[in-house]
Amino acid sequence: MASNFQISSRKKQNNLYLKLSGDFDGSSAYELIHYLKDNGGLAKKIMVDTQSLRNVYPFGTHILKKNLHVLNGRSKHITFAGKNAGQIAG
Repeated sequence: MASNFQISSRKKQNNLYLKLSGDFDGSSAYELIHYLKDNGGLAKKIMVDTQSLRNVYPFGTHILKKNLHVLNGRSKHITFAGKNAGQIAG
């Protein structure tokens, strides 16, 4: 994992808000997938803020897209926002 990657979260009603910071690589993508799998179950909407990411590596986005299926349909409730949203979600 990128040693500086962090996920900050807060819940408000039935929504989960995540803020990603640091570098987003393959290990970071796995960490995000596991975090969503463990903590996103009851959330109706999940907002992922990518504004504080410094670097987004193509391998990280590949790993994320390849593994969204483990969320069992919850991935359709995830919205990416911020300057790096297009790289990660696109």
